[in-house]
Amino acid sequence: QARLVESGGGAVQSGGSLKLSCSASLYTTSRFCMAWFRRVPGKEREGLATIDRLSEPKYADSVNGRFTISRDNNKKAVFLQMNDLRPEDTGTYYCAVDAVDDHLPCSPANDAYRYWGQGTQVTVSS
Repeated sequence: QARLVESGGGAVQSGGSLKLSCSASLYTTSRFCMAWFRRVPGKEREGLATIDRLSEPKYADSVNGRFTISRDNNKKAVFLQMNDLRPEDTGTYYCAVDAVDDHLPCSPANDAYRYWGQGTQVTVSS
């Protein structure tokens, strides 16, 4: 059973930056899709960014241009650099990983991932 551990959450003022990290206790992540999700109270968990095995990123419109996802397969880790944070970015952030066939793109859907971190809280004040 894989274990993912996130870190880097915290409180920041509007316009500030945070970098989230997630390390995975897997034999390898090189062929895995890796993703970041966010849950806001009262809403479903939303896919924010995915990165495929070739390090090709994709972003939700809500974070495109402000957030950057990256990965380090040697460290079995995925990162989320968050800039220009806004109060609406407040929520619990989760990393997720799963293997995927080479010809398939990474999905931003919750049910595309079996392995999840415990979540880290990000609070942005105005």
